[in-house]
Amino acid sequence: MSGAPELSIVVLSWNTLELTRRCLQSVLGRDHGLALEVIVVENASHDGSAAMVEREFPAALLVKNAQNEGYARGNNQGIARARAPLVLLLNSDTEVRDPAVGPGTLATLVEFLRREPEYGGVAPRLVNGDGSVQKSCMRFPGLAVGFLYDSWFERRFGRSRSVRRYFMEDFDHLHDADVDQPPGACLLLRRDLLARIGGFDESLFLFFNDVELCRAIADAGYRIRYLARPEVLHHVGRSTAQFKDVVAEWAVNRVRYYRKRHGLLGVATVKLAFLMRAAEESWKSWRTLPKSDREAALRDIRRFVKRVACA
Repeated sequence: MSGAPELSIVVLSWNTLELTRRCLQSVLGRDHGLALEVIVVENASHDGSAAMVEREFPAALLVKNAQNEGYARGNNQGIARARAPLVLLLNSDTEVRDPAVGPGTLATLVEFLRREPEYGGVAPRLVNGDGSVQKSCMRFPGLAVGFLYDSWFERRFGRSRSVRRYFMEDFDHLHDADVDQPPGACLLLRRDLLARIGGFDESLFLFFNDVELCRAIADAGYRIRYLARPEVLHHVGRSTAQFKDVVAEWAVNRVRYYRKRHGLLGVATVKLAFLMRAAEESWKSWRTLPKSDREAALRDIRRFVKRVACA
C-alpha cells in the first residue's frame, strides 16, 4: 500500500481458509476511512490459506512461515513489519462489523487511542454468529484461581468468588469499562508501546500470551479500555481446536505464566491443581471405561502429567 498507513492490522492464519477470507474481506473489502496496511502471517497451514491470500488479497503483505510458529511468535513477526503508529491484532476467525449509524468499528478504536494517551490498548465488543455478546474480558488470575479453576472443588461446590471475579461475572459487557485483559482476538495497541515491552512472550506458545501482554502494558503504566459499541464477530476457537494436545499445551503455558508472575509458589499451586485433576481423571477411567479404552486414557493422562511436571 502506498503512503504512510494510519493503522496496521496483523492477521495470524493457521488452517482457517474460509474464515481468513471472510476476515480479510471485512477489512480490505470496504472503506474504513483510514489508511490501512494488512499483514497476514501464515503459520504453515495445509489448507491452501497462503495461496488464497496471495491470489485474492494482493494488497496484503503475506509472511509465510515454514512451520507453525505459534500465536506469540507469529504475532510478533507481524508487529515487526508494521509501519503505522497503531497495530490491530486481529484473529483470522473474526469479522469486523460496522454499525448502521455513526463511525465504523476501526475508526472508533483508532480515535479512542488518539484521544486518550494514558491508554495503551482498546478492544471492541465481541459477538457470536447469532449476535449474542461474548463475555470475553477477564481480570488477571491470582493464586486462588490457579488452584480452584476447573478443580474438584469447583465441580462440587460451584465457582468460588475468586473464579467468578476472574471471569468478570459482575460485568455485562454492554458498557464501556477499563479492564485488565480483553481477548487478543481483536486488540488495538500502540506500536511504540509494543516495542518498549518487547511484544508477546514467545515462551507462551499458544495460551496466556495475551494475559502476559496485558500485564506488561499495565506494568508500563498504561490502561486498557473495553468499548461496548464497536462490534466484531468472533468464531471462537476455530483454529485452536485443530491443535494437537491442546489441553497439555494450555497447561504448560499456564505453568509458565504463573512462574513468571507468581514465582515458585505459583508454579507449585498450578502444578498441584493439575496433578489433582489428573488423579481424578485416572480414577474415573478405572471406574467407567472398559480395559482397552482405559489403558489408552491412562497413557494420555501420563503424557499430560509428564509435560506439566517438566514445564
